[in-house]
Amino acid sequence: MIPARNEAEGLAKLLPALAVYMPQGAEIIVVNDGSDDATVSVCAKHGVRVVTHPYPKGNGAAVKSGARAATGDVLIFMDADGQHKPEDVPLLLDEFRQGYDMVVGARQSGSQAGLHRAAANDIFSRFASWMVLQPIADLTSGFRVVNARQFRQFLYLLPNGFSYPTTITMSFFRAGYSVAYVPIHSPRRSTGASHIHPLRDGVRFLLIIIKVGTLFSPQRLFLPISATFFLTGLGYYLYTYLTSGRFTNMSALLFISSVFTFLIGVVSEQISALHYKNIDAQDRDQD
Repeated sequence: MIPARNEAEGLAKLLPALAVYMPQGAEIIVVNDGSDDATVSVCAKHGVRVVTHPYPKGNGAAVKSGARAATGDVLIFMDADGQHKPEDVPLLLDEFRQGYDMVVGARQSGSQAGLHRAAANDIFSRFASWMVLQPIADLTSGFRVVNARQFRQFLYLLPNGFSYPTTITMSFFRAGYSVAYVPIHSPRRSTGASHIHPLRDGVRFLLIIIKVGTLFSPQRLFLPISATFFLTGLGYYLYTYLTSGRFTNMSALLFISSVFTFLIGVVSEQISALHYKNIDAQDRDQD
């Protein structure tokens, strides 16, 4: 499944190569996200199925549309700009057949992302690894193979922008599904311009990380914040007690903030459990 917005030039190169490496009988779907170039005609020329949005809705929205339209039990997601190599598809599928629920193409050093993007991806991947207590090699890669039924369980959580890989990765770990990473090299974009705006989408990405963190393991997010408030309040109280022999309003405010933050974490933990209750029930029904 390939989300595409004004990627006619990239698709003209990708689609014929992809047909060589895809399993026999596999369905190739291109989600045309309101393109105003020759995307549709290029897809028609190569005989692939096209799902069209009447106006641009975002990369994540295109991914959701493609997941709903697909008929197979396994979904393969790729970008249309040539940054994901078709010859890597068999590598991901081989790993997937080992019993994993999702396999992600993890971009190695020297891949397409600029230095600032690579650094940001590394920071967010480390943060996410700490949240889930599992190593996450590439949090934002859009090249992945997933179990279709399990992926659709989380469609309601996925944002419409460029951060769907973050959400689906964290959700799979939270649900106890198996995730693996296959090293890949992603060449630089050779055609067109990226639709990602570093500042705008970076802020959105950080907010989504926090949102998914609260859904996945709220106490791992709120407990350290609560402890920071408490220890700061305690330290400030000791300082004011030793220097002026009194308990200040600032110390009281920090202690109260610590208690409130801890309680918010407790409530969020209960809400998080409710989010995944239906998913556990669906898995039992499938069994």
